[in-house]
Amino acid sequence: MDSDTELNFASRRSPVVCLHGCVASSQPLASNVGLDVLKRGGNAADAAVAIAAALAVTEPFSTGPGGDAFCLFYSKNMGEIRGINGSGRSPRAQTLDFFESRGYTAEAPPSPYDALNITVPGAPACWCDTVQLFGSHKLSLQEVLSGAVELAEVGFPVAEVAAHHWAKWVAALRDDGKELGGDLLIDGHAPKSGQVFRNPSLAQTLREIGERGKPAFYQGRVAQAIVDVINQNGGVMTLDDLSSHDSEVVTPISTEYKGVRLWEPPPNSQGLAALLLLNILENFPLKDASHNSADYVHIHVEAVRLALTDARSYLGDPNHVTVPLGTLLDKSYSRQRAQLISMERAMKEVDPGLTTGSDTVYFCVIDSEGNACSFVNSTYLGFGSGLVPKDCGFSLQNRGAAFSLQRNHVNCLAGGKRPYHTIIPALLTDSATTSQKPRLLAALGVMGAVMQPQGHVQVLLNMLEFGMNPQQALDAPRVFVQYDPKTHEWSVNLEEGVDQEVAEELRRRGHKVNWPITGHKRSQFGRGQIITVGDWWNPSISQTDPPSRVLWAGSDPRGDGCAQGY
Repeated sequence: MDSDTELNFASRRSPVVCLHGCVASSQPLASNVGLDVLKRGGNAADAAVAIAAALAVTEPFSTGPGGDAFCLFYSKNMGEIRGINGSGRSPRAQTLDFFESRGYTAEAPPSPYDALNITVPGAPACWCDTVQLFGSHKLSLQEVLSGAVELAEVGFPVAEVAAHHWAKWVAALRDDGKELGGDLLIDGHAPKSGQVFRNPSLAQTLREIGERGKPAFYQGRVAQAIVDVINQNGGVMTLDDLSSHDSEVVTPISTEYKGVRLWEPPPNSQGLAALLLLNILENFPLKDASHNSADYVHIHVEAVRLALTDARSYLGDPNHVTVPLGTLLDKSYSRQRAQLISMERAMKEVDPGLTTGSDTVYFCVIDSEGNACSFVNSTYLGFGSGLVPKDCGFSLQNRGAAFSLQRNHVNCLAGGKRPYHTIIPALLTDSATTSQKPRLLAALGVMGAVMQPQGHVQVLLNMLEFGMNPQQALDAPRVFVQYDPKTHEWSVNLEEGVDQEVAEELRRRGHKVNWPITGHKRSQFGRGQIITVGDWWNPSISQTDPPSRVLWAGSDPRGDGCAQGY
């Protein structure tokens, strides 16, 4: 068995540069499927859905039709950004009173893997709607999903990092007294690296979605199988909960930072946390602090604590609570928050941020017309609940574990409600005035629970403040700030590559520091993908130069994936 220390980060990669179209994902086979769709005349939205489905095949512990998805789409023609919130709601019968009648409380919630934590999977509707609303209409949904169907049918050799996580999450489920369905194992075991894995049941599910769209998943055979497995395991989802699900078209939220604008999905997604973080950091001379220095990391950590605290305190399903976005995103509010940060000492008290693990995939596509699709798809914890509907080839997410069981909390459990959602795709544009249309600069994202807003901002600043290209921006060592609700302690995880002196200086300032994080444990820093339009991050580029059409892309070394272009 490979140990956590054996994953060595020795190679270096150039950014991928190309002219026409580009994809970046955590699996080369999935990137290839997306590129194929672009070459067949599909656009960025078509290719993104093709990749989402392919990743459901190659990385089933992270993603799949049993999970949720969010998408942001930049239309070159319209010069506008729209989004789809593809997160599902809790079953209508799943009220706080019902939970309390079963003996569950905020102090003693059900296991994260309990069937009661399964929310309606929103990903398949999001896939269908992304193609319908944003796609080229040159390819049918069936054609878009055909690459994934073939991968599942014929089989594919499992990649190295994927094999590690597959085995790790199977073990986690077994420790919890759960058994994963046979569709996702080979003879009862996780596939090994290089072993060919087939999933004919998933091929059938994807084929049906391609032929009949949303009804193929939310009604009929698949819906019945979902309800059956949930009810057999003590859950309360009904066929009506599934058939009444739909995606929501949303307007993204954004903030400006030094001439660029970062776009994120609105609540119930935690995109707000990334914007709050960037707004606080704007008040500090980060470039002067030098990259990953003690001062730089200290400011970042303190700003993360403030941003996550606010996100946790105010963020819920906007159909159930009012989220004060205007106030929170006002620059004067962030200036007040920034004043709480002392350079000498870590803050004693900050109200807590959410904390939970997460297995997610993030990927992005920019096509030859200049459209971009930033897409994220997740089952929450590895394999989600671990429950696999019969003959369907995927596991069901456990996103409901993110609800609070405290009665008056903004993110409190209720029937038919969406939980606080960690997954966030991002886009970057110039900060055009209202009269001009924004010009696309990048599609980017970093997956991994509360690492996501932290990762978005770290890789973005690597390019904006320190002139790194997209691949270098992903390669650079990261910082992960974590909160433990049991001990009420914040800790700072520093990746291998951050200097020991920095770790020691942060301890001196009162931070609880874990250093160095190495090997497979580096997965906690997320896996990111970036595609930029032009090399605007290059310090030697003059602002007066005409914008470049060249696409530059990077893919995270912490995953198996790659960027590909043509």
